[in-house]
Amino acid sequence: MSSAAEREAVQEERADEGRSVRPAAVLNGSRRLLPPVPVWPGAPTPLGARFRAGPDGVVGTNFALWAGGAEAVELCLFDGVGAESRETRVRLTELTHEIWHGFVPGVMPGQRYGYRVHGRWDPWTGARWNPAKLLLDPYARAVDGEFGLPPEAYGHVRDWPDQRVADTVRDERDSAPHVPKGVVVHDDDDWADDRRPKTPWADSVIYELHVRGFTRLHPDIPEELRGTYAGLAHPAAVEHLVKLGVTAVELLPVHQFAHEDHLLRRGLRNYWGYNSIGYFAPHAGYASSGTTGQQVGEFKRMVRALHAAGIEVILDVVYNHTAEADQLGPMLSLKGIDNRGYYRLQPDARRYADYTGCGNTLHVVQPHVLRLITDSLRYWVTEMGVDGFRFDLAAALARSMHDVDMLSPFLAVIAQDPVLHRVKLIAEPWDVGSGGYQVGAFPPLWTEWNDRYRNAVRDFWRGALPDVRDLGYRLSGSSDLYAWGGRRPYASVNFVTAHDGFTLRDLVSYERKHNEANGEGNRDGSDDNRSWNCGAEGETDDERVRALRRRQLRNLLTTLLLSTGVPMLVAGDEMGRTQRGNNNAYCQDNEIGWVDWSLLQDPGWRALFDLTSRLIELRHHHPVLRRRAFFSGRAHSADGLRDLAWFTARGAEMTERDWYAPAATLGMYLSGRDIPGRGSRGAPVMDDSFLAVLHAGDRPAAFVLPGPPWAQRYELVVDTSREGQTRPPATVHGSGTTVTVPARAVLLLRVAD
Repeated sequence: MSSAAEREAVQEERADEGRSVRPAAVLNGSRRLLPPVPVWPGAPTPLGARFRAGPDGVVGTNFALWAGGAEAVELCLFDGVGAESRETRVRLTELTHEIWHGFVPGVMPGQRYGYRVHGRWDPWTGARWNPAKLLLDPYARAVDGEFGLPPEAYGHVRDWPDQRVADTVRDERDSAPHVPKGVVVHDDDDWADDRRPKTPWADSVIYELHVRGFTRLHPDIPEELRGTYAGLAHPAAVEHLVKLGVTAVELLPVHQFAHEDHLLRRGLRNYWGYNSIGYFAPHAGYASSGTTGQQVGEFKRMVRALHAAGIEVILDVVYNHTAEADQLGPMLSLKGIDNRGYYRLQPDARRYADYTGCGNTLHVVQPHVLRLITDSLRYWVTEMGVDGFRFDLAAALARSMHDVDMLSPFLAVIAQDPVLHRVKLIAEPWDVGSGGYQVGAFPPLWTEWNDRYRNAVRDFWRGALPDVRDLGYRLSGSSDLYAWGGRRPYASVNFVTAHDGFTLRDLVSYERKHNEANGEGNRDGSDDNRSWNCGAEGETDDERVRALRRRQLRNLLTTLLLSTGVPMLVAGDEMGRTQRGNNNAYCQDNEIGWVDWSLLQDPGWRALFDLTSRLIELRHHHPVLRRRAFFSGRAHSADGLRDLAWFTARGAEMTERDWYAPAATLGMYLSGRDIPGRGSRGAPVMDDSFLAVLHAGDRPAAFVLPGPPWAQRYELVVDTSREGQTRPPATVHGSGTTVTVPARAVLLLRVAD
């Protein structure tokens, strides 16, 4: 059926059945409205709700909303809660550069509010205004209430008989009783007492964690604080991070988010939070102190506590799409403010361009959308104290009209912004659209999640690499991807696991995903896990299998923390956390998704934590393990010693043929004598030299230690074959000695000359 025919059919059907979607009490009929209040012109900037002193020193709140194509905007103020909630509507009559604004005297912090936006309803052209729907201010800095997504929260009639055109039939029911409200917040913090760690990229070790999941089961955190910002700020949580030695936490999304309808119908919730709806508001569900503005202060206190411990705060942010989904999704904010202005639409403007796999894509090329994103980023840096961002599906943000464009407006604006170009910026360098895989392509200001590192390391330790060429690049900083345009080795964020996929323990315990608890028939989640279960699927009582798994965990963590680049750990991997084989625990707000702190009482898992902590300490103490420039592979002195060299098990340097030959053993020599750059006072940077031997074979291997000029003697520093021994017994080997490398192990030897 053509669009014109569909439109005619719907109009005829609505004429016959209009009463079924237009309740007798529309908007004002069933809501108790307070008398009108005065509204003064106010100002179009800043956007959002800002409490301040107005004309003649009268205090109140200035409200400003961009709604480009709207015909009218009503500000809705709410007093009381639930059935006793009373709504006052204030028409904003001032319009400046498509921004509707007004100053309302007497509106104080804690006031709950929303908007009703009037305009045409013509989904065939992308116009979806519906004043029956209360809309969240995109600039709201606190949100009170949860998105339950009843039928009233949708702009269209969800149960329209002909579902093919249901999204074109406007639902006239009032959504105000069913949706959260924005909250006016008072700005009273200048951060004068805060000291940002400002850790250089090369010195960083990132720890990805979930605010709720990290603290939900922690026995030393008061129960009322578990799962909250205050819980993460508690000394018991901070102490773990300090003992481990990480320099930054990367928090899974903390912007206000909504739960998807399909999860709510299955009795589940969005746990990870990649479904944002409020880009300025800390998610209210993680607050212990209240949700009418208290969550803002609680978040700030958390940041201060982490900064005081020398730990930076990086936010995982989702600016590529919102919780409003596609044309059949709810109307919560942007869709009702100006659908065409905020979202990328297809040529058939009823439908959305979806580069994210989540139903919609924000139209970042539009100046007001770009402003929304950059205003949000600056707010979290300047007013909330954060130190950087990891951008979910960043390739979607870098698209111009259709293609990914590294000269796109988004990347150009970030590069010149006086605030944002100084913070840490991490790209997830792909999206689900055509040409979306962009690993290695982002400009020099950015670092990137390097999934090629993940794949190579996983494949090596499960014996699936055809040769060691790719592994060599990944261990030494991925120069094949990042040695251009002034980029440095720390452009590569190295990881073996992330929130999305198996935990490290599950990576060596399962060969197949086990996502039945998600309620999707085990169809969700990746099938490309590159995992090896060490001989048994899932948990087992076979001690040989369990010992092998623990060794593989030590191998994977040691490889990660000895590699050049920025290592990223996932919360709990350092103590054997399991998700029971679930590789897509996005909806598991329970023991599957939470960190199990009882693992630290098990000597085996405690030993893993101790090893991880020691490896991080080695990185901090040895600049050769965290280089600020790529290796040259050339000799810088007369004796022929190079800054990086590769060796076969025979003790000979790798030849071109060796790189292409199947191999389970690789030796990597890192010279501490030839580190580029100088210290803070101009002195050359000097360090020990190291030889790392990685052996993925299932039998012990003989390895000949290279002789001069590489070394005269070697001291054993790390041996991952030793169960429960963080520091192996002091052992010194002469050069030319043949040492036995245990099956599936890493040896790290320090040059002892």
